[in-house]
This record gives sequence, C-alpha cells and structure tokens, in this order.
Amino acid sequence: MQDRIKPFEGVRNFRDFGGYEGADNAQLKHGKLFRSAHFGEATDTDLAGIELLNITVQADLRRPDERERHGDKWPVRGVKQLYSELGREVDAPHINFLKQVAVDAESSKGWMRDYYVEAPYRPALVETYTAWFDHLATLPDDEAALVNCAAGKDRTGILCALTHHALGVSLDDIFADYDLTNQAASVVDRLPEARDYFNSMLEKDYDDAVFLPFLGVERQFLEAAIASMESKSGSLDAYMESVLGVDTAKREKIRGNLLE
Repeated sequence: MQDRIKPFEGVRNFRDFGGYEGADNAQLKHGKLFRSAHFGEATDTDLAGIELLNITVQADLRRPDERERHGDKWPVRGVKQLYSELGREVDAPHINFLKQVAVDAESSKGWMRDYYVEAPYRPALVETYTAWFDHLATLPDDEAALVNCAAGKDRTGILCALTHHALGVSLDDIFADYDLTNQAASVVDRLPEARDYFNSMLEKDYDDAVFLPFLGVERQFLEAAIASMESKSGSLDAYMESVLGVDTAKREKIRGNLLE
C-alpha cells in the first residue's frame, strides 16, 4: 500500500489507486488512475514529476470558490479539466459548523457523516462524477486520469470508491484504499498545526479530536455514503446507472480500458 503514495513536495495525498483485483480476477492497471489534494502549492519538482504520469483528464471536485482561493499550478495545457460551476459558498461548510458555540469530537464526526450522506446527490458532484465516468469509458490505453478535491479525501474518496465498485474491486480493498488517506496525508503529523491554525482563526480552544474528522477519514464516513446510495437508489449499481448514467454497457467499456 505504501508504494501507491507519491511523495510530492507541495501536493498532499497524491497516490495511484490502481493495482487492485477487479472483476473476473482481472487486475486494475497501475499508472492509470490517480487521486490527490489540490495543486495550488505544487513545486516545480512536483510539476516535473506529474508530467511523467501522462495524465490527460482531471476531475476537480472543488467548489468554484475553492478553485479561486487555492489557485492552481497544474494542470497544464493539454489536460482535459472536468469541474462544476455549481455549489459556490462564501465560507467552507465545515468552517461554518466549527463557528458554533459548542463543538466536540462526536458532533464533528456527526457533521461529517451527514455530509457523506448528502454528497452523492449534490448536483455539483453529480455533474463532475458523471463526466468522470464518461471519460473513463473512452480513455486511451497510454493515458491516465486523476481526481482531486481540496484535501483529496471526502469528495474524492467517494468517487474513487465508486470507480473501484464499477471495476469490480472488493469492498475490503475499497476501504483499504480509502483508509490510506490517513497515511498519505500525514494526518497525525499535521493535526497539531491544523488545530492551532483553526483555533486561532475561529477564536476557539477545541482539542485535536474536534478537527480530526476534517483532516483524515474514518470507515464510518464512507459507510454512510454507501448506505445513503443503497437506501435512496436501491443499490450502488442502481445509483450509478440512474444518477451517473453508468449502465452495463458503459461499465463494460470502463472495465475494458482499465482492467488487464
């Protein structure tokens, strides 16, 4: 699992999410599917390394205000960008939550679970998720695709889980890849700095546990998203077909492109 992580200098949580066993004992190709946080702090060394990966499609799941705030040093010309102009906010939703009078670790986890329940049906994400699968169905053999959001863990985590599901990856491997965020994003090391930053900004005195759900992931969050899709749409396959347009024919094209 460690070999999946690409240790870039200014891009967090960058990794290959291929290589797992998929449908009919076929292997998901390495070097075809990547995931990460945003590229606003990418260094020249990072950009040189990313260039070697031949990524030609980027699904950027950030809101318009996030794209403006973070900026971008990648992608460069020739990379197809997929994004939505929907969902603009003044402040990040989790910041508004943390501004409340009293917040503790359990309420932070509850907020994140609720976010995962709603996320698969948010119009902005549906728009870009749909475009992602459309492009995977036509991805040339020598090209790769990448999905990112701000931290590369929640919106990205759901789309990577759906991509794995479409390719027949087991639920155990889906969760293993999701959990890898905590290592790839150096969550434990970053938590004290993040705590101090947010407490200073919010004029609060919350402990580490309050901020942990906003830096890392927990299995229960992705479980909440899966349960939501199964409850509202009937199953993950039904969600993908009725909401994202991934029917049997498109799924088979995606498998043909990405499994070996």
